[in-house]
Amino acid sequence: MEHSQSLTTKQPNSKPPTVVMIPSPGMGHLIPMIEFAKRLVVHHLAVAFVIPTDGPPSKPQKAVFQGLPPSISHTFLPPISISDLPDGAKIETIISLTVVRSLSSLRDAFRSLSATHRLTAAVVDLFGTDAFEVAGEFGASPFIFFPSTTMALSLFFYLPELDKAVQCEYRELDEPVRIPGCIPVHGRDLLDPVQDRKNDAYKWLLHHSKRYHLAEGIIENSFTELEPGAIKTFQKIEPGSQPPVFPVGPLVNMDSANSETNRSECLKWLDDQPQGSVLFVSFGSGGTLSTAQMNELALGLEMSEQRFLWVVRSPNDGITNANYFNAESQTDPYGFLPKGFAGRTKGRGLLVPSWAPQAQVLRHGSTGGFLSHCGWNSVLESVVNGVPLVAWPLYAEQRMNAVIVTEDVKVAVRPTASEGGLVERHEIAKVVKDLMEGEEGKKLRYRMKDLKEAAEKALSENGSSTKHIADLATMWKNK
Repeated sequence: MEHSQSLTTKQPNSKPPTVVMIPSPGMGHLIPMIEFAKRLVVHHLAVAFVIPTDGPPSKPQKAVFQGLPPSISHTFLPPISISDLPDGAKIETIISLTVVRSLSSLRDAFRSLSATHRLTAAVVDLFGTDAFEVAGEFGASPFIFFPSTTMALSLFFYLPELDKAVQCEYRELDEPVRIPGCIPVHGRDLLDPVQDRKNDAYKWLLHHSKRYHLAEGIIENSFTELEPGAIKTFQKIEPGSQPPVFPVGPLVNMDSANSETNRSECLKWLDDQPQGSVLFVSFGSGGTLSTAQMNELALGLEMSEQRFLWVVRSPNDGITNANYFNAESQTDPYGFLPKGFAGRTKGRGLLVPSWAPQAQVLRHGSTGGFLSHCGWNSVLESVVNGVPLVAWPLYAEQRMNAVIVTEDVKVAVRPTASEGGLVERHEIAKVVKDLMEGEEGKKLRYRMKDLKEAAEKALSENGSSTKHIADLATMWKNK
């Protein structure tokens, strides 16, 4: 384990005050947690990441820890086995069990750290509440880092009550679900793990939501102007009846370091396009579409006559939910697109296989819109860069996020699917055209510009997010 070298360890209080962070295995939660850690260490705290795993760490997981300040250390716990889980076990079940089965090695890591560091707090991921007991053994205060929306957090607190009140599946409800402080949401738009109440993923979600009251505070990756209703509702709650919520967002990775090959392709191509003229199309690292839907999307982009930069991944037909996270084409990366599409859109569109430097693309002056799966990190990146959205949610809590950006803060348009569930080319062309050159797009752009300014203010020296981080740091240092 890499430890920060600090003061002598003769007296207990001379040990550096240290926050232990316990993220779940995926990258989507790790990145904002690292951004939070970077802002904490400015306040003379050390941060030690202790990461439960169910296999060897991935290249991106290792890479994300490179170049961090020496006061941020990390260790990957020995992998646990999940071979007894049935095929198709959901990610929430896998993450929760990975934490539970890592508790003894987590305890060893805490013991080792406590010899040289004063452990003041343990910050767990949203599915990591089973680590609270280990934290308590070493006097570390339990906190939750919630990397998603305040709306989803509000649902977590409301879920035990909703679970008792409703007998059927939530998607079968006639009336929308009224989550405290939030815009009403139809049951079918609630996050994936609540869509099948008999599944273990739902039982794990309920298990964690009942334990959220054990936390001394919840660190939320959002800010008031983005989710005013939900955040103000939490702030009105009687002290002591629920853990306080600290909105510290938007925490996104703004580092522009990435390989020159990407600079030469995507970004150089963007350099040659007119200001605000390009639609960036990307469904995140886990998002894929069916062949039929890819076909409609391609033809819709073509019909829109707008410039686009599309991160293309191979379709997911025949690929199960459990392994679609790594679905990539092995041969011709574009063999599944409509015949002649690449040739017909050459110059106006750029196809990029599998990956693009999203933060840099969204920051580029030529990018004028973002067709996105609405993963929360992607939504926050578009807000920070003032880029309006076409909301195309796929899984996890993305449908709830789409409701926030389209119906609540109104910085996105959302295409309507046909009865067969397919979003058809004419609808795609219309929505893209509206966003890029229509009156609707202008309104969204103005609203997104206001949100961008609010985000900058929240993260500024005297901003609300900066103050919340300073308050947490002071609390943990003085413990």
